[in-house]
Amino acid sequence: MADTIIATATAPGRAGVAVLRASGPQAGALAEALTRKPLPPARAAKFTGFHDPADGALLDRGLLLWFPAPNSFTGEDVAEFQVHGSRAVLAALLTAACRVPGVRLAEPGEFTRRAFDNGKLDLTEVEGLADLLDAETEAQRRQALRQLDGALGTLVTGWQARLMRALAHCEATIDFVEEEDIPADLLAATRPDLAALLAEMHTHLLDGRGERLRQGLSIIILGPPNAGKSSLLNALAGRDAAIVSDRAGTTRDVIELHLDLGGYPVTLVDTAGLRETDDPIEAEGIRRARSRADQADLALVLLDRADWPQVPAELRPWLTQEDTIRLLTKCDSEQSAAPEAEAAGWHPLSVRDGVGFDGLMGLLTERAAALLSTGADPLLTRSRHRAALSETCEALHRALGGQVPELITEDVRLALRGLGRIVGRVDVEDILGLIFAEFCIGK
Repeated sequence: MADTIIATATAPGRAGVAVLRASGPQAGALAEALTRKPLPPARAAKFTGFHDPADGALLDRGLLLWFPAPNSFTGEDVAEFQVHGSRAVLAALLTAACRVPGVRLAEPGEFTRRAFDNGKLDLTEVEGLADLLDAETEAQRRQALRQLDGALGTLVTGWQARLMRALAHCEATIDFVEEEDIPADLLAATRPDLAALLAEMHTHLLDGRGERLRQGLSIIILGPPNAGKSSLLNALAGRDAAIVSDRAGTTRDVIELHLDLGGYPVTLVDTAGLRETDDPIEAEGIRRARSRADQADLALVLLDRADWPQVPAELRPWLTQEDTIRLLTKCDSEQSAAPEAEAAGWHPLSVRDGVGFDGLMGLLTERAAALLSTGADPLLTRSRHRAALSETCEALHRALGGQVPELITEDVRLALRGLGRIVGRVDVEDILGLIFAEFCIGK
């Protein structure tokens, strides 16, 4: 990190204001070279001209902000230049900046990497920042901001502290067995703490809301040909996203749409009509529909009112599942659903007349909230977190069933290493510190 890096911190394109950020040991010298003035007070905006260090030509006027280390995003000296947001201005300033010795263009993600390397962010906070930049719905924003603020990192760090204490006890039992300050039953005393930790971690492993919220809830539309699947997709999307035709078999592939449903991210999937067919292309579309249905979080099963109560065999497997909403379509204001159909759990719907549509939107929003609402608890948001925590739980399970102190200690150490991979830090010195501090060894 001897180099000083610089890059635009705002999106490219024409804008009223753009921000350039420089980080590294030469950030202060760069700011002075561009402004030809001393640095302003820390965290105070200063209006100034920016000049080419080569010939002194004025490039633009704007604001300079100075953030001396360690009180900056990266933990290094940081200078930010707020200038007019044209491509020409940015190109001229970047070219001029890179003429200063020790200054170069930043690589993708290099500012955040330096923040991590300097202890400003742990890995979960880095991922939270990435999720916040990618957030498309209110629920995703809330979850990403909680993770960026350290909620998940704090949870994992707390687990680490409890595991380090247990590991310190295990290490002390082995290495300092002859010391008078070490209780004889110390190893056995750690088992309740390890069991409680394992139960707590296992609860988080079973909760998939965090990953589902990042990726979006998958809702698939199923039904026979001409049941109104594409019409419903268009109505939910608010635009003509799929071709609607009276001809059976129009939809032959999977069509996906991303929606914001009451603040929750949803991927809506339209599929080929389920039926027996000799057409190989349509048959492949039906195969894909069934495959996606097996992976979906929620299924909308459509049936034409005129076909009730004859439910095709292809639909019956989904009618017994809890994550299915049954819709009886083409129930206009004059032809409502049969009472026995509603009693069987079929919701009347007419996309053309709007019958039942508001109710369906409310039901979908309610289901999305039930599946994605996160509350205040930090959640695992990536498969990486889940894999590392699974490894930790497996090691703790072995430790609890072990009898040999050395093997128990090794499994606790492996569990701690798994947690360290989540946040990106595990310090052996902390474990040694606990051993010597708690038991006064060496006094």
